Amino acid sequence: MASIKNFRDLIVWQKAVELFTLAVKDVERFPQKKASRIIEDQLLRAVGSISANIAEGFGRKGAKELSYHLGVSKGSSAESEDWYEKIKNIGYLDENTIKDRLGRLDEIRKMLNSFISKI
Repeated sequence: MASIKNFRDLIVWQKAVELFTLAVKDVERFPQKKASRIIEDQLLRAVGSISANIAEGFGRKGAKELSYHLGVSKGSSAESEDWYEKIKNIGYLDENTIKDRLGRLDEIRKMLNSFISKI
């Protein structure tokens, strides 16, 4: 990690931001209903928290703090997975989109696990 000077250089952060961008596009496709607005808010908060906690932990410059925030990011990825499963069940997104998002979340979680083990 010595060559990494900024959280933006972290591939896991880049992938998390990419997923957030996709999630924003995903919620634009939801029907305009009260429940949709609640789900949109929760999904975007959960997905957005993944990269935000990576950035915050990296910015704190301590191994303990970084490890803690990467753990929070893992929790947010699990929460995001939960929301995508619910979205699948109510039919707001097609199966291929859900499969893609869940695959991305799994990849991010594996990268976070690897990162944590190297700290």
